[in-house]
Amino acid sequence: MRITLRVWRQADRNSPGGLKTYQLTDVDSSMSFLEMLDLLNEELTARDEEPVAFDNDCREGICGMCGIVINGAPHGRYNSPVATTTCQLHMRSFHDGDVIDIEPWKAGAFPVIKDLVVDRSAFDRIIQAGGYISVNTGAAPEAHSTPAPKRQADQAFDNATCIGCGACVAACPNGAGMLFTAAKITHLARLPQGQPERLRRVKAMVAAHDEAGFGGCTNIGECAAVCPKSIPLASIGQLNRDLIHSLFTGEGK
Repeated sequence: MRITLRVWRQADRNSPGGLKTYQLTDVDSSMSFLEMLDLLNEELTARDEEPVAFDNDCREGICGMCGIVINGAPHGRYNSPVATTTCQLHMRSFHDGDVIDIEPWKAGAFPVIKDLVVDRSAFDRIIQAGGYISVNTGAAPEAHSTPAPKRQADQAFDNATCIGCGACVAACPNGAGMLFTAAKITHLARLPQGQPERLRRVKAMVAAHDEAGFGGCTNIGECAAVCPKSIPLASIGQLNRDLIHSLFTGEGK
């Protein structure tokens, strides 16, 4: 396939950026999107040009490192019939002669480091704010000895699949990270082991979210629409219920 790429190039976080056009003439439809970028970088290197910087690691849809806005949608969500990560999006989703715009996550809390690479350490600070879970590690019980209702266990599992890629932030018109924060909070809120610090945790993590510069959630739903792990929008409702409980009862100080 012949593909025209318009790629965001930015030397560093303090430099202005812009789209630069490249042509690829030998793209195999079986390539993943990142393999196509590898092909571009091989050609740029052969021409003694600076290759395009982009994040990647496992390339199996697990690590959450890959994060690119493709044709206006995080992970190219609208080029795929199913929720997917960038590394699991394949070129068979495109056509010969297509023009593809490739940009980084664009949000105030995710400053661009270089080209398509952004600083997502704000997510780390939110998780750190969540703190610990009170368990006796000296005599850890068997996993099945603390039963949880199946519905709650399923909800916890669904939220635990969040890989922290940041697509929710990139899709949100407000640049909110509430779906990510809600997934981390709901994962523990639905399990017995997460109860001792439950209300303190939600207050601390929401405060860290706001301090990091993320926008406010207005329940538009774009975050859930592009999430590669299909974290439900209802998780934000769970976060809000816990936060309101904490604020109005004075618990979780």
